[in-house]
This record gives sequence, structure tokens and C-alpha cells, in this order.
Amino acid sequence: MSGKINRRSFVERSALAGTGVVISPFISRAAGFFNSVDDTIKIALVGCGGRGTGAASQALSTKQNVKLVAMADAFKDNLEASLTNIINEVGKDKVDVPKDRQYVGFDGYLHAIQHADVVILATPPGFRPIHFAEAIAQNKHVFMEKPVATDAPGVRKVLETAAIAKQKKLNVVVGLQRHYQAKYTKIMDLVHDGKIGDITSAQAYWNSAGVWVRPRVAGQTEMEYQMRNWYYFNWLCGDHINEQHIHNIDVINWAKQATPVSAQGMGGRQVRTGKEYGEIYDHHYVEFTYADGTIMNSQCRHIKNCWDEVNEKLVGTKGTVDFGEGNVMGYNGKSILKYDAKNDPNPYQVEHDLLFDAIAKGEYKFDNAAYGATSTMTAILGRMATYSGKMIKWDEALNSKISIMPKEYAWDANPPVLPNEEGFYPIPMPGSTEVI
Repeated sequence: MSGKINRRSFVERSALAGTGVVISPFISRAAGFFNSVDDTIKIALVGCGGRGTGAASQALSTKQNVKLVAMADAFKDNLEASLTNIINEVGKDKVDVPKDRQYVGFDGYLHAIQHADVVILATPPGFRPIHFAEAIAQNKHVFMEKPVATDAPGVRKVLETAAIAKQKKLNVVVGLQRHYQAKYTKIMDLVHDGKIGDITSAQAYWNSAGVWVRPRVAGQTEMEYQMRNWYYFNWLCGDHINEQHIHNIDVINWAKQATPVSAQGMGGRQVRTGKEYGEIYDHHYVEFTYADGTIMNSQCRHIKNCWDEVNEKLVGTKGTVDFGEGNVMGYNGKSILKYDAKNDPNPYQVEHDLLFDAIAKGEYKFDNAAYGATSTMTAILGRMATYSGKMIKWDEALNSKISIMPKEYAWDANPPVLPNEEGFYPIPMPGSTEVI
């Protein structure tokens, strides 16, 4: 397997994926597609980092007869480490990935997908739109990690593919696991039943110390360096407002059963200013406005030795919600609910349990891709607001033609952003950066 794919062949293959031309030897099983000659549900893992390894292990820990049969990653060392860790976690009996089904390079996903009934998509999110399109074109059920894109064209592609998946009755679960977490689903039922009245404001937080940095290694091309440090480049990650804070933003959209109509905010690089941090900000603060006037105040920060909080809160006309604490309170001072989550199942496991149960039964139950896409777009809208310093409307953001993805996927190709002679990358500047 080559480690590169030239632009012409990549575009041609992507175009085929988008048209659904790929032919697979599938038979219909009730509402879904299932191609095994026995009852084995075959899984392909695309993206073999920590989250992909975890997702595959959880899929293989379901009650169904499941087997991992193919893997793909840009990097051979990632794939090999992931395979070892999965075997250590679930045992050899559920893993059958010989060398000829271990695909390395940018084009590996094209080959891994064809072997499976279910595809796990866990690469950096910039690749998610093209990988999702290929999986649905090949009639596969999908589990894909959040976020599902890094720019508006990518979100639109995911929404288009989601419609095709729904038409084909292919189950799609997105790793916004709060939707599968008992504490959240119980509280959200109360919210939607009107127990706190009409929502008038909301708070969303992801404030933490930040994540890993992988030092540049001698001999790396710029493309490999950015791929290894994908968190710090927008075409791969979308900034941490998109990669992490999407969880909290998604909860507020879920509570409102809507997306914002506009956003304005501020952000920057105050502490995390070194060249090793690529082009992304270390803090964002966004005021999202919904059609009924509800305001979501959103904040995310990657700065050490500061107040940390990962949570969502709601203020309604009859009461309040603190999701993190599991508290639903009325304004009369009485508790509506104090949720004890200590015995709740792991939502990361639950989302796979439910997905594979549906597939095994031939049921079509999950179409998470649409809300995964709109929550991703909400986070991107927030990034557009902080990068530009402007009030950004939802419709103009969603319809933006600005693509931040590379024109060619190859190890010797140039990524969309390049360092200057001192090794620093261009940083978005409010007041001058164009986002629409």
C-alpha cells in the first residue's frame, strides 16, 4: 500500500463515493445491510489512534458475534500499536486482521471499508466527510467520532451523506456519547417535558489544561508533522472549540431542539503561543443566539493552572439544570431531580451496545449524522465568530465556500498552512481574518 495518493486518483475515488457507484455484494437483511455468510458482524477500523482503539475495543465488547477484520491508518506504527492494544483488551478470538487487511496511507480507508459490515471512523475529523461518504456508498453501517467536519463544505457533505444513509436505512451513530448517558437522557426528558419551563439562557464549558504535543522529528515532511500533531491545525481538528467543546455545545442544541441563528465572540493565544501549538487559539468565548432570543454563553480554554470546568447549565422560567451535578431545581427551592450516576453504564459502551444490537436484529434505529453535523457546524460558527471578531449568521456560515482542506493528500504535498522561516504559523486575527 502506498503512503500517498495523488490528487487525480483521490478526486476520482471521492467522486465515485459521492455518487454511490461502489458496488458491494450485499444482501438485504430486514431494514439494514448485512453481508456475512454466518451471523458474524464484521468491523473495519479507520483511524487507529487512542479514540479509534477505544471505540474498536468497545464495539468488540458488545454481546453480538463481532469480529475486527480490517484496519486503516495513515501511519504504520499507529496501526500496529492499535492492533496490539485491541488484542490485549478483547482477546485474539475477536480479531482477524492479517497483514493484507492492514492498510497504511491516505487511501487505506478505501480498501478497509470493503471488508466490513460496520465501519468505525476515528481519524482526525478533517477526513470524516470523505470517509463517511465512502462508507455509505459501500452500504456500511457507521460509528463515527465527533466532530464530523472542520469547515462548512465538510458539514454540507456530511448532511448530504446523512440523507443517503437514511434513505438506505443504514444505522449511523456519532460519538457524542452524552446522548447515550443515562444522567443526560433522564434530565433531558424532564427539560423537554417542561419541568424548568422555557429555556431563557444556557452555559457551556470546556476549560482544561490542554492536550499532548508531539515534537518535530528530523526528516519529517510538513504534512507528516501536521498529521502527527493534528490537534493544532484547523484542517485536521477545527480548533479545540470544535474538537472538544462540541460536546457541551451539542447538549445545549439538544436541550433547545434547535441550532443558533447567530454568534459573536472573542478569543486568542494568550499563553499557548509557541510554534509547537500550530495555528489554533488557547481560549474562545462565544455568545450564541437562538431564534427565540435564548443566549448560550460558551467558553473553552486550554491553559494550565486555571479554573477547570467541563459542564452544561440551563436557566428556565420555572427552574434550572446543572448537568454535571445532575441537579434539576425549581425556583421554589425544591429539588425536581438529584441524579445519582454512580451505577450508570459507561456511555461509550452503551452507544456500541445499542448500535450492534440493532444491526444484529436487522433494525434501522439510528440516524445521528444530522445532529452530529449541525452540532459540528455550531462549533465552527463559534470559531468563525472568534477568528473574525464579527457577528456571524448561521445561514451565511453554513453556506460558506471557504474550504480549509488540502488540495492534495500525499506525504510530500503542502498542507493548507505552512510555517514561516522561524517555524511559526499564521494565526487568525480578529478584524482581518476572512471566514465567509
